[in-house]
Amino acid sequence: MTPTRALLRVEDATVRFSAKSEPAALDAVTLEVAARETVCVLGPSGSGKSTLLRAVAGLQPLDGGRVLLDGADQAGVPAHRRGVGLMFQDHQLFPQRDVGGNVAFGPRMHKVSRERRDERVRELLDLVGLPGAGGRGVATLSGGEQQRVALARALAPEPRLLMLDEPLGQLDRALRERLVVELRELFRRLGTTVLAVTHDQSEAFALADRVVVMCDGRIAQSGTPLEVWQRPASPFVARFLGFENVADAVVAGDQADTVWGKVPVPPGTPEGPCRLLIRPTGVRLTSPESGLRCTVVARTFRGDHITLVLAPEAGPRLEAGCPWRAAPEVGAEVAVTFAPEEVVLLAEEAKRP
Repeated sequence: MTPTRALLRVEDATVRFSAKSEPAALDAVTLEVAARETVCVLGPSGSGKSTLLRAVAGLQPLDGGRVLLDGADQAGVPAHRRGVGLMFQDHQLFPQRDVGGNVAFGPRMHKVSRERRDERVRELLDLVGLPGAGGRGVATLSGGEQQRVALARALAPEPRLLMLDEPLGQLDRALRERLVVELRELFRRLGTTVLAVTHDQSEAFALADRVVVMCDGRIAQSGTPLEVWQRPASPFVARFLGFENVADAVVAGDQADTVWGKVPVPPGTPEGPCRLLIRPTGVRLTSPESGLRCTVVARTFRGDHITLVLAPEAGPRLEAGCPWRAAPEVGAEVAVTFAPEEVVLLAEEAKRP
């Protein structure tokens, strides 16, 4: 569904954990989340993503800026009165309560009638794929089942904003991949507004309508999953996403001078010094007499293709994507050319004061 008004707006949010001479954990961050939109904040440890989530939830005081929900400034509003739902990596289920008691906790705190609480528990357990599980003890549940109960508990009070902190981090990869598809479908069906933080790229790209990449307490890039993946905005974002073919370059006309020789660039690329990313799909194997000579030093099976690590005659190593049926063996001598449509101009990274 198309996002509409901004349900959440964060304006110049700043958090400092130490002296003011130290870099801020959250550095003047501005972010909007539209009603019914799912936004995933992605970044390495220490990037500020969990601090941002806690600040929105009211669990972390701001040293500057403000948080608005439905246009109302949340300064001084405690976490339990903000109307947000929280779901953490470790689930934090109440071990002394059964599944139904966990899911009913929020509505009970809001003094919802017993009849309506029971109805809500049944609805949500059906919704998350655990029909009839209300009487089970949480200790009898698998990791995936606990995850579903934690989600149902977070949704039970009907929060206007659902926030997820590394929601699938403790699950194995196969279960994560299955649950992330189910979560995206569920949020779309319910029209839930979601702000999630994760360090897992595949999780963020599969779940989100919009991805926000953070670095050193600031937003490095924001866009749809396709925009961020196809056009990383900076060397940091490119390397965080796993792209290694980044180099200094000087663009002149339709080519750039790099450590790998002449590299064709897309039409309209500004001339002058820059940094370039060559996506692995743009490193093409060719006949030895027509390209940059390289030696294959490693191969990694990726399911639908092989990633090759190549050692050129000059310059740092290159990564190339290759159909697995045509992938040369380690030690093979190959040559490569570069596809201009897979070359991305990267912006200079802002320096922190």
